[in-house]
Amino acid sequence: MALGESEVPTLAEWAGGPARFKTLFETFYAKAPNDPILAPVFAHMDPRHAAHVAAFVGEVFGGPKAYTEAGGGHAAMIRKHMGRHLTQEQRRAWVALMLATADEVGMPDDPEFRAAFVGYLEWGTRLAVINSAEGVAEPEGEPPMPVWGWGPPGGPWLG
Repeated sequence: MALGESEVPTLAEWAGGPARFKTLFETFYAKAPNDPILAPVFAHMDPRHAAHVAAFVGEVFGGPKAYTEAGGGHAAMIRKHMGRHLTQEQRRAWVALMLATADEVGMPDDPEFRAAFVGYLEWGTRLAVINSAEGVAEPEGEPPMPVWGWGPPGGPWLG
């Protein structure tokens, strides 16, 4: 079935699949240590970090379950943020740099995709700040992986 006939692509498909997320996060995390607000968070980042985040976000957006199949899950992502004491200033800087990087690497810029993308970034970064605070309890069990879709627009505008 050709795109636009009746099947709505996932956000991951519309974005360009795993390779596009890999490029996005590799480019982003190459810049993050040079940002004065983000440097304290990412100065000593694991070299595999970009690949893990690309797999996580790609899976959340409906792509391959690479993060889960590699032994990750939503609880693992929550644990990665615990005790990091992230600030709202760092969260806002992360989102701003991510959006600039998305433009740079050619992520789709149609209103429907960007609405879903920005919505996820806002939701995810706000959870990261919450989960990074002092005294946050370990996740119980294995909460399901988030699933992010097109939301109210229902799919891309195809002209």
